[in-house]
Amino acid sequence: MSRIIVYTGKGGVGKTSVAAATALLAAERGYRTVILSTDAAHSLADSFDRPIGPEPTALGPNLWGQEPDLLHNIERYWGTIQRYVASLLTWRGLDEVRAEEMSVLPGMDELASLLLIADHDDRGTYDVIVVDAAPTGETLRLLSLPEAGRWWLERIYPIQRRLVQLGGPLLGRLTGMPMPETSVFRAGEELFERLEHTHELLSDPERTSVRVVLNLEKMVIKEAQRSFTYFHLYGYPTDLVVVNRVLPADAGPYFGAWREAQARYRPLVDESFAPVPIRSAPFFAQEVLGDEMLRRLGGAIFSTDDPTDIFFRGRPYSVRRTDGGWVLELELPFTSREEVHLARVGDELVVRVGSWRRNLILPRALDDTRSAGASFHDHTLSISFEATQEGASDHDQP
Repeated sequence: MSRIIVYTGKGGVGKTSVAAATALLAAERGYRTVILSTDAAHSLADSFDRPIGPEPTALGPNLWGQEPDLLHNIERYWGTIQRYVASLLTWRGLDEVRAEEMSVLPGMDELASLLLIADHDDRGTYDVIVVDAAPTGETLRLLSLPEAGRWWLERIYPIQRRLVQLGGPLLGRLTGMPMPETSVFRAGEELFERLEHTHELLSDPERTSVRVVLNLEKMVIKEAQRSFTYFHLYGYPTDLVVVNRVLPADAGPYFGAWREAQARYRPLVDESFAPVPIRSAPFFAQEVLGDEMLRRLGGAIFSTDDPTDIFFRGRPYSVRRTDGGWVLELELPFTSREEVHLARVGDELVVRVGSWRRNLILPRALDDTRSAGASFHDHTLSISFEATQEGASDHDQP
């Protein structure tokens, strides 16, 4: 069982350097460690100042780096489906080259890299898997896909497959349209199953931690707060916030205003993310490249601590019994009541925060209940359920 650490943050905050420093320290503590990038714009090789290939490349004792080959991964996870979609587009009149390009869904390259995490874990080759993820917006989109894939597989996919089995042969003869074979549906099922497996892995608080890297700048902090909320919304555990590039007190007059701004923002970070621990790293006098500088960065963040430790355990989602039924509680930090919208459809609870939405499948204990109201207090959404003999009913909340 591997320990998985996912680093994310706004572009330019030093996320890759912090991830690389963590991997180097973990390897020097004796853990077999691999660090891989899910960002299409790989920069791990730049951080280690040496070449890194599409397969795990040895970087030192107990340490491997990987910058995945996007085209290879797309073929691996999407190839069968892609070939069918390309044939369908060709039938519609597109030339083969354009059909080939359009048959790759946007985001499949990053998604294929995300699935590599589960592959490494399944093989059991490494003790620690460190992920240099894409900037927060892309990472959140990717982390929401496994749950969407599960919903599609359970509710829509069986209907589609049955319709094609019943009407596909006749439709194909009448129109000449290529129909998906069993292998296409099986490839789709395998992809969704891998997504579900990846989701289970990344949402396990005993194995996986998401760590947010930020700088002491207003826009960066605001984005970190939003991502922190969405990680909670999707149930991904966050155990650490790293404040990077903190100027020293004697930064000099040229950096005086910048230093003062950082000093103003630091209490905001400490208060906002509590009780999640905050670690700091200085703004070094030279660029963080190569093992020696990465070692200094890792030492500044973790000191003598083990970088693979779980620094915080929280429960962003829980269900508790009450006298009149049950209460489901979901932590949504940095969110206002006006941003939260709820709807219940059967055994699904739809939670929308701003532009992000999660379809939460309710526990079986809540099947025969009806929604009885909701409240939002201290960044916690509480939804009440009452038992009813008629079974769960559809109920909307504003």
